[in-house]
Amino acid sequence: MKMDEIITLDYGSGGKKTSRLIEQQILPALGNPALSALGDGALLPGGDRLVFSTDSFVVSPLFFPGGDIGKLSVCGTVNDIAMCGGEPKYLSCAFILEEGFPMENLEKIIASMAGACEKAGVQIVTGDTKVVEKGRGDGLYINTAGIGVLRYPGLSPRNLRPGDAVLISGTMGDHGATVMLARSGMLEGELRSDCACLNHMALDLLDKVPGVRVLRDPTRGGVATTLNEFVEGSELGIELIERALPVRPAVHAACEMLGLDPLYCANEGKLLAVVPEEQTEAALAVLRSHEEGANAVCIGSVTGDFPGRVVMKTPLGGRRILQKLTGAQLPRIC
Repeated sequence: MKMDEIITLDYGSGGKKTSRLIEQQILPALGNPALSALGDGALLPGGDRLVFSTDSFVVSPLFFPGGDIGKLSVCGTVNDIAMCGGEPKYLSCAFILEEGFPMENLEKIIASMAGACEKAGVQIVTGDTKVVEKGRGDGLYINTAGIGVLRYPGLSPRNLRPGDAVLISGTMGDHGATVMLARSGMLEGELRSDCACLNHMALDLLDKVPGVRVLRDPTRGGVATTLNEFVEGSELGIELIERALPVRPAVHAACEMLGLDPLYCANEGKLLAVVPEEQTEAALAVLRSHEEGANAVCIGSVTGDFPGRVVMKTPLGGRRILQKLTGAQLPRIC
């Protein structure tokens, strides 16, 4: 499919246009085995083998219930390394500040980053600061990169087998719904982002359930888009059970009001895991033993019936095809 002549917000959604941008523009010019794997991070040779990841954060508003851009930047990078089977160790941090940004807000954000680093057991060891003219930076952007040690190699959607169980560590859409309502000024009640570092839970799962096929944190594009990435171009599909999908009532209400689907809302403190069917209960027990995975459930299974597709079985027995996110459902969400 032909690219547009200009970049639109859709290209940052994590959905179809993001994939097209990577496949048609970036990979042809910069592609190499590490980049072409298109995982959450790159596995690098040398030493004990390293895991490397980078991310940029442009969330609006900068502060939201459950987190802020600083906590988000640490958790997002830590989680990307953990989803590769790596133990995160060191981060870099680059601030792009807008002239006139309140120093008090920067102090709060840095303190939040320090707290997230302490909880995750990582250190920020290098960084950079740039300041742009007033009106050209939207307050603050953050870029982080992370390095970790590969502890559990081989995680990949290519490992999927018919009958495997698809698990999620908790409720869907908390971050996306919270940020959108905070942005609109309509946020009320107990709605909070799920922003959290998942490395301790992920590594515990990989240690105690050696059959884990793949891990992924469903951020931009949500659960539906991430699961599509697992099976696109393969001979396998994934079938979800609608009644099993965990959504908080407040998130469900927010999504109905905003015209959103929790399956496509961003998450910043949840992981998806695919495990052999016989290891389902063991995996759920490990996830539920952690605060971040207390609400873990099985939401579906891998199947050979719908090659390359994600489908959802409704309570009435019908099936709905879930495609990758199309359009910019939630711009500036992370």
